[in-house]
Amino acid sequence: MASGQHIYDLTLLLDPAVEAERREQIVADVADLIDRTGEFIGRHDWGSRQTAYEVRKKTEADYHLIQFRGQNELLQQLDHNLKITDGVLRHRIIKLRPGTPDPPDLRPSAQPAVEAAAEAEPAEA
Repeated sequence: MASGQHIYDLTLLLDPAVEAERREQIVADVADLIDRTGEFIGRHDWGSRQTAYEVRKKTEADYHLIQFRGQNELLQQLDHNLKITDGVLRHRIIKLRPGTPDPPDLRPSAQPAVEAAAEAEPAEA
C-alpha cells in the first residue's frame, strides 16, 4: 500500500458562537481541498457537544469528522489552513489502521431514537 493510500480521520471542533453559515463554509472548504488533491471518503456531523475540558475558554464545540485519503502535502496544507482559520477551536488528523471500524453515528437526532428504542424494549418484554 502506497503512503498516499492510507485513510485519515480529520476531527474538527468548531466554535458554536460562530454563525452556522461560517461553520458550514469551513467544512466545505476543507472538503473542497480534499477533493482537489486527495480522495474524499465521508463526512460525519456530530453536532454541538460538551467538551471534556475547556478549549480556548469554550466548554462546547461543534464536532465534525471527515475521512479521506491523501499525500503528505495535503496533510500539511490542511494543518496549516486550519491553524489560521477563525472559528476552528481544535483539529486533529490521524492515520487509521487497516481494519478500523466505521465511526459511530453520534448525530444529535440519532441519540433520542436510540434511547427511545432502548426504553421501549424492556417495556415489551
